[in-house]
Amino acid sequence: MSAQSDVEGRTAPAAPSGKSLTIGAVCKQLEREFPDVSISKIRYLEDQKLLAPRRTAGGYRLYGPADVGRLRTILRLQRDEFLPLRVIRQELASGRADEEISKGQGPDPRALRRTTLTERPGESLYRLQEVLDETGADAALVKELEEYGVIRGEKRDGEILYDDTVREIIRAVTELKRFGVGGRNLRVFRTSADREAALLEQILAPALRSRNPERRKEAVQALENLAAIASHLKHLLLIRDLRKIAK
Repeated sequence: MSAQSDVEGRTAPAAPSGKSLTIGAVCKQLEREFPDVSISKIRYLEDQKLLAPRRTAGGYRLYGPADVGRLRTILRLQRDEFLPLRVIRQELASGRADEEISKGQGPDPRALRRTTLTERPGESLYRLQEVLDETGADAALVKELEEYGVIRGEKRDGEILYDDTVREIIRAVTELKRFGVGGRNLRVFRTSADREAALLEQILAPALRSRNPERRKEAVQALENLAAIASHLKHLLLIRDLRKIAK
């Protein structure tokens, strides 16, 4: 049986033909249709909860036909419809299949894109109590995160509402709190994220501010790819340092 290598250079068991594929094999399979696809980008989509491949006992990701189809749908919506991930998540949740998207069935995603740039009706907003119920957090923690600048709600009709990203941040912090990590400890994460965002913005600022729509579109795609690479690099550096601690 042949073997395939993953991004860390380890040798992963080869998947039977027509069945599950390693992340490297998936990337190779899709690169002709999507030249910009990379292992880092696929990992980033996993981090955003858009993909959930099966893992072996050794920790290797295995993508079945449904996973590959879902990934192809995500990449097509990004490339052809220029949709943000939050709208893509809703499209997938609505049950639209890859075939439906390619035929243009269902709600027009381009219309969703236009409106989300202003009032963002395609994005869910949650009241505080809804966030608390879904994440298991308490109101004191949310207040602490706001005081330390980790999250910020949106004021609508006199009420503070929270979007999907803020909700997931609260969920993650709630998990960290079980280990004694509080809001004040999260300054390091916020500072790191602010610096990374500033660096990526600096790299692509001229293109992002261009009056040419095509150039702006390409810049946003490049920004997302850069974010995926930066996220994976940060993960690898963290693992490297944690290994030193664990020795």
